[in-house]
Amino acid sequence: MRALSTAATGMEAQQLAVEVISHNLANMNTTAFKRQRAEFEDLLYQTLSQPGANSSDAGTIVPTGVQIGLGVNAGSVYRITEQGSLSQTSNPYDVGIAGEGYFRIQLPNGGDAYTRAGNFSLSPNGEIVTADGFTVMPGIVVPQEARDVAINQQGQVQILLDGQAEPQIVGQIELVRFPNQAGLEQIGDNLLLESAASGAPNPGTPGDPGFGLLRQGFVEASNVDAVTEITALIQAQRAYEMNARVITAADEMLATSSNLR
Repeated sequence: MRALSTAATGMEAQQLAVEVISHNLANMNTTAFKRQRAEFEDLLYQTLSQPGANSSDAGTIVPTGVQIGLGVNAGSVYRITEQGSLSQTSNPYDVGIAGEGYFRIQLPNGGDAYTRAGNFSLSPNGEIVTADGFTVMPGIVVPQEARDVAINQQGQVQILLDGQAEPQIVGQIELVRFPNQAGLEQIGDNLLLESAASGAPNPGTPGDPGFGLLRQGFVEASNVDAVTEITALIQAQRAYEMNARVITAADEMLATSSNLR
């Protein structure tokens, strides 16, 4: 009976949906987290009667045919990259992106990663780094004698020293964009890697055409909406229960047929 295996694929699909939703809810307060959505595809069909086939020598055509579906399969888990709200922190090294773009981060192995989480700090040598101590490129060092640090909307890092009336620029924060943001590979710790699906990074300066602006003292919040996720969770739970009920019904039908005398 096909219903048994078909309903089993439905239960597996709804289990994946619940796992994705639980991951979203677990990261409701994760800086710059982007929610995900499970997308599904119907499986192959068993064709018992081909649509469009000739049904007689007179040239009549079967209008619909008979095709039995074999269930559902996970097509992808898509990352939704819409902007999260900016939350004020008053930390002078926190930087939120209002618009498109990613910060470029240098990993310990020398490779590049990308993030929208702008909760930055200073390393022991005064370099602007992530919460894990990874360098925010292009590597900006704030002198210890600086008594004030300002990061403008275009990403210029300016400091004010004692005895100086005008601030001086010590670095320029850069952003990068990708043709397909959803194709970036997630590695955890709020970091993303370039992949064949994302395309090559396109560097630029905040405020350039297509790039967002920076907001000092802010960080981007998660774009997870609790009400939307709870609604989706209830739908997935009900769909799981209905698929389980199909398996029970199919089992009862098989039991009835096996008890025929």
